[in-house]
Amino acid sequence: MTDTMKALLIGRGPEWVLDDVPVPTPGPGEVLIRNHASATNNADLPMLAEADPTRGGTGKEAIAGFEYAGEIAAVGQDAGDWQAGDPVMGTFPASFAAYIVADHRFVLPRPKDLAPQVACALPTALLTEFGALTAAGFQPGQSVLITGASTGIGMIGIQVAKTLGASKIIATTRSTDKKNLLTELGADTVILTAKDDDLTQAVLAATGGDGVNAVLDHVAGDTFAACLPATALDGHVVNIGRLAGPTSTIDLDALSYRHLTVHGVSFGFSRGWETVPILQALRAEVLPAVARGDIAPVIDTTLSVTQHREAAEKLRSGNTIGKTVLTFA
Repeated sequence: MTDTMKALLIGRGPEWVLDDVPVPTPGPGEVLIRNHASATNNADLPMLAEADPTRGGTGKEAIAGFEYAGEIAAVGQDAGDWQAGDPVMGTFPASFAAYIVADHRFVLPRPKDLAPQVACALPTALLTEFGALTAAGFQPGQSVLITGASTGIGMIGIQVAKTLGASKIIATTRSTDKKNLLTELGADTVILTAKDDDLTQAVLAATGGDGVNAVLDHVAGDTFAACLPATALDGHVVNIGRLAGPTSTIDLDALSYRHLTVHGVSFGFSRGWETVPILQALRAEVLPAVARGDIAPVIDTTLSVTQHREAAEKLRSGNTIGKTVLTFA
């Protein structure tokens, strides 16, 4: 193992910078991971902008990214049962690098037949969507609405809900071109929000007027407000993303008279007490479906880390279908 590695850095300007940095050393409770591939996420761009010193950012340098796949290279003290060579994947800060140090509790086993270039696009979505369904108290046989379902994370949400036994999955997208893809992934009904300006009525019509038991909302804004009267009595609405902005004006009658519960989720690395149990349950309930191929990410493009500018432009464009992956030689 060399003393330095390639990594993408934030804090030097408006773009990621590829540079050589020291290979980290795992401490107690940590593992060192040889990373083969990382997936980009929408949150990467705000992090880049917040650190950009040329536009009022902090100028604090750090390794970007938080999604990876590779194998264990070294194990620190008290780091569980991991051994060097174990195939792994996960979500953890500073993942756009050839080597990653991670808390061993946040690392997931990677099915041995799942290539790193595919596996790296799974962990964040698996954690978030399974965690959101857990927060909603989801049970097999219940119905689920997934807004913004054609996002990388939303497409995994469809597959996770199907794996867990949802009776009906309703997905929304603005793109006609993505309707068939969402159906193939497991959606029973796809609502084209660009054509149907009444999401509430469309969901009620698809559920015989009852509404859905659980909502996974990746859009927020007016969409979040429309989800409340489209949710069944005693149902749950979970906000995950805010593609349409962080504010929403809701009808409190829809919330109260339907006896709804609203959740906001963000499974951060500083909240191990919350995130670790979800990951443990995910290993038992969801990873077997990943190993069987029942849950798989949609990959738009795979690039070398040296093509990071192209990857950033794809992320900014919003025109990709699925994830953009960066490989580390």
